[in-house]
Formats: sequence, C-alpha cells, structure tokens
Amino acid sequence: QVQLVESGGGLVQAGGSLRLSCAASRGFLAPTNAMGWYRQAPEKQRELVATITGGGTATVVDSVKGRFTISRDSAKNTVYLQMDSLRRGDTAVYYCYGRFGWPRAKDYWGQGTQVTVSS
Repeated sequence: QVQLVESGGGLVQAGGSLRLSCAASRGFLAPTNAMGWYRQAPEKQRELVATITGGGTATVVDSVKGRFTISRDSAKNTVYLQMDSLRRGDTAVYYCYGRFGWPRAKDYWGQGTQVTVSS
C-alpha cells in the first residue's frame, strides 16, 4: 500500500503562482512507474494535468504547457507541480496520482487539494 500526501493548494489571484507537492510513502520500483496530477473542476470529469515516470520522462497536457512544470525529488519520493500564470479555468481539486510496483503496478490516489484562482 502506498500513501500519497498532497500539500500546497489554496487561493491565488489570476496570473499568480502556486506549487503543489505530493509525497509518496515509497519510491518507484520501475522506470514505468509514475506519479502525476489530475484535476477535477465542478461538474467536469477528472482530467490529466501532468505526469513524470520513474525513468524521468515528464509530460504536461497542452492546456497547461508553458505554465505548469512537473518535477521530482527522488530522494524524498516527492513530486511537485509548479503552476505559474494561473487562470480562473485552472480552478479545480487537484489529485496526486501514483503508479507503483513491479512487475505488477497498482494505482493510488491522494485525497485532493483545492486550487482556486480568482479574478
């Protein structure tokens, strides 16, 4: 079992920045393991925001490219999401996601952290 603990959400004005952190209770066991962030706005489906694999490959979706950066501190089993130039449309609950294990991987979720961007 893996626990994911998120922090860093809050209220920020449009154009501002926030950094989310997600600490995992264990590290990756394979290059294909991954951690990342999803978000869910009110009355919308949960959507992928960014991921980073055990092999170090980082991916962000087009809607946040150039504004959000995902990074990882392997020594701390922690993933960060740096969010800059925030927009009202970024308002959502952000969920940390992790895929851990080898050869069988299992998915885990954090409890979610609210990000609210005001005009």
